[in-house]
Order: sequence, then C-alpha cells, then structure tokens
Amino acid sequence: MTSTLSETERPAISPAFQQISTARKVKNGVATVLVWLSFLVAVVPLVWVLYTVVANGIKRIPYTNWWTQDFGSVLSDEVGGGVLHAIIGTLEQGLVCAVVAVPLGLLVAIYLVEYGRGTRLAKLTTFMVDILSGVPSIVAALFVYALWITTLGMPRSGFAVSLALVLLMIPVVVRSAEEMLRIVPDDLREASYALGVPKWKTIMKVVLPTALSGIISGIMMALARVMGETAPLLVLVGYSAYVNWNLFDHEQAALPLLMNNERATNTMDPGSVGFDRIWGAALTLVLIIALINLVATVVSRLVAPKKK
Repeated sequence: MTSTLSETERPAISPAFQQISTARKVKNGVATVLVWLSFLVAVVPLVWVLYTVVANGIKRIPYTNWWTQDFGSVLSDEVGGGVLHAIIGTLEQGLVCAVVAVPLGLLVAIYLVEYGRGTRLAKLTTFMVDILSGVPSIVAALFVYALWITTLGMPRSGFAVSLALVLLMIPVVVRSAEEMLRIVPDDLREASYALGVPKWKTIMKVVLPTALSGIISGIMMALARVMGETAPLLVLVGYSAYVNWNLFDHEQAALPLLMNNERATNTMDPGSVGFDRIWGAALTLVLIIALINLVATVVSRLVAPKKK
C-alpha cells in the first residue's frame, strides 16, 4: 500500500540544489578567467625562452664534433670545435655535488619529519634551512673560497665548485624530501609499528619507498638548479678550452662558464662564432637537464609502490 505526501508534507528543497544566482555565476566566470590568465602569464615566457634557445642554438647541435671535441684546437673566433670539455666539467661537478648533498638532505628531512617534531633542534634546523635556501650563489662561492682556498690553501678546482653547489642544493633537497615524507599517511607507520617493526626499519621499508617518487623529482629539480649556476664557476675555477678529467686540480670548463667566456672574448653579433657557441651551449645544457629529468621520471615510476 503506497501513500503520497501532500504539498505541505513534502520536504523543502535544499539551498544547495536551488538555481545558481547570477552573482555566483559572475564570480565563477571571473575566477576562471583569472586562473587562465595566470596560467598564460607563466607559460608564455617559458615557451618563448625555449623557442629562442632552440632557434638560436640548433645550428651547432647536429654536428658530431660539437659533442666529441673541445675548443683547444681552434682559435677563439674560428669556426669548429665542440663542448665536450664543458659537458664533462658540468657532469662531474654536478655528480659530486649530488653525492654529497642528497644523503645529507635526506637525513635532515627524515630527522625533521620522523624524529624531531616539535623539538627545539628541529625548529633551529628548519630556520637554518630557510636561511640557506635564500643565500645567493655568489655568497656560497665566496664562503667556499675563504674556507677552502684561502684558509686551507687548496687550489681552485672543479671540486671547490661542487662544494659551493652543495650549499645551494641541500636546502632544496631538504624541503622537497620533507614535504614528500609528510604526505605519507600516518596509518602506514602505525600499521608497521603494530606488527612490531622498529621505527628505523619502518622508515626504510615503508615511509621512504612510499615517498621515493616525489623525493627523486625534488632531487632532480635541485640538481637542475645548481647545474646552471655561474657565480661559483667564476670564483672557484678558471676556464679551460681543453678536456680536464681531474676534478681536484687545474682549470676545468663547464657549460655556464663556457658561455661567459665566449661572451667576454667574442662578439655577440647574430651569426658570429661567439653567438652560435653561446646559444649552442645553452641548448646543450637544456638537453642534458631534460635527459636527466626524463631518466629520473622513469626511475621514479619503476620504484613507486605498485597498486595491487
């Protein structure tokens, strides 16, 4: 037996399901337009920069000698040679920097998230990381120069550059790793503790694998930032037109240092040797960073926890 409700007995329609007012439609439209404008403001300069680099630097990239030779056998204004010496210096300095900065940054992030919540030492560490993240690259270079070269008497070298880059890379690694560790659900930790797993093993076997994908992305972002720095190169190592595999002695080139040297020694007229070398080196640096990020993306997907 069914019954029907009278008009007075029917429940009132919720305000959420009533017709949207004109004012709300206008506000929604304005917000949508502002979001798209902000997106364009951010994307248009990026696309413009990439187009400019590719258009001006593509002339030298296709040639084999660009990747297999240095500038030691050609004059500064002579066509020819390549950037092998600068590629080697950039990769060596970046690799040594990452080997030192990544473990230190991860350990600091693990302490801040897993062990030091609310402690004075954690607050002090966070404060110092914030300060270090705002230090200009020239200040880091001068600090390493005063300590490593002036005080300890070590020579100017690519290793000194790596030490300065470590100071710039650590805060980025700490911040990115800290955020990734914080978004790991506490339920995973508590489930591991309930099974009797020690805290250190929970961090190694549960927390870090869960956050590893984001941590790798943050590390690559930090590495991309330091590989493009110029100030530490100008202060801590001299430019060499030859390949130098020794990171601890003599001058060593890098792609940003090569661009600065070409700017200082050659004319920048469009079509000139210096103009082509600078833009070619810039595009080479972009391609190397893009390749590193691509490899990191593949690795992060492979190590990410699989859904069953």
